[in-house]
Amino acid sequence: MVEQDIIFSKVEGISTIILNRPVRKNAFTYQMIDQWVAKLEKWRKDSEVRVIVLTGAGDDFCSGIDFASRSKEQRPGPYEMKNALWERIHRIAFVLEDIDKPVIAAMKGIAVGAGLDMALMCDMRFAADTAQFSEGYVKVGLVPGDGGAYYLPRLVGIGKALELLLSGDFIDAHEALRIGMINRVYPQAQLMEKTYQFARRLAELPQPVVRTIKRATYQSSRIDLRTALDMISSHMGVVRETEESKKAMMAAMQKHSKKMMP
Repeated sequence: MVEQDIIFSKVEGISTIILNRPVRKNAFTYQMIDQWVAKLEKWRKDSEVRVIVLTGAGDDFCSGIDFASRSKEQRPGPYEMKNALWERIHRIAFVLEDIDKPVIAAMKGIAVGAGLDMALMCDMRFAADTAQFSEGYVKVGLVPGDGGAYYLPRLVGIGKALELLLSGDFIDAHEALRIGMINRVYPQAQLMEKTYQFARRLAELPQPVVRTIKRATYQSSRIDLRTALDMISSHMGVVRETEESKKAMMAAMQKHSKKMMP
């Protein structure tokens, strides 16, 4: 594997992951996954990292796992296949669940199978108007092994998710936006500019507030109302005592006072 198959950068609080194998439509290898996980673990603890952006080099986002990079002799058995997913590829999902910083996928071209699932693991998905999406596992005799059966129904509902998972059909960016799979659509030439513009907005917000909102949102999706409200009342009590929260509240009050002045 060439070291630059996956590129990491950090600028002014925004960290970026670029899948950099455009000739293979940014299909990823296990070695890339290992680097990816290690970097996410590092960024999870890095207070300078406020937002993470995931994208692909060239004209595509990601075509999934690069099976072609493995020889026939390397074909794993049932246990080896399960272990490769659980111990390597699935680590991305586990680490992303632990990161309470916003993660945005910026998608252009195709996102297929595990490539699409990697975007579904992110908190938000911004797409170019030329993007095409497919959960194409069924067409190659496989089940959605990287979280598609978990994430997709939570975004678009079970019926629509099953339609996409069982057909393997492609949908375009506008249909993906309509059904709630992605958040925003931009002309391809503007995708990265608009993505970073939004990321900078998030990076400038009070970080204890941002991180607690993300954490509370995911926690609340898995518990009952009474527990969720009890939890958020505790979060509120803690967050409002942080310096970042106090500064934001003071600035908002001063702005409001100026508007109310005759």
